[in-house]
Amino acid sequence: MNVYDRAYELAKAMQACPEAHDLLGAIQAVEQDDEAKLLMNDFRQRQAGFQQQMMAGEEPSPEEMADMNQLYEELSLHPLLNQLFEAERRFGVVFDDVTKIISESLKNVFE
Repeated sequence: MNVYDRAYELAKAMQACPEAHDLLGAIQAVEQDDEAKLLMNDFRQRQAGFQQQMMAGEEPSPEEMADMNQLYEELSLHPLLNQLFEAERRFGVVFDDVTKIISESLKNVFE
């Protein structure tokens, strides 16, 4: 079996993991709730603006960062959004762990 086949196997395994299922369920729950969907879309737009700003080499001001953190805290009080944030965090841990395992195992190739 070649490396590409194994990569597809890994992708399928990650799609089938409980964390991915939880994330998909949380996304669907937010999409079905008009208020949660609107709040989340607004938050994602603001997040994207911050990311673009940082990619352009500009640091957001401390006030902007505080406002964004405050907004995240407020959105976390919404049960569906809190569930989504938690599901994203848990899946992110799995993704980061897998990436770390792959990176660590390839260190000898790059040294």
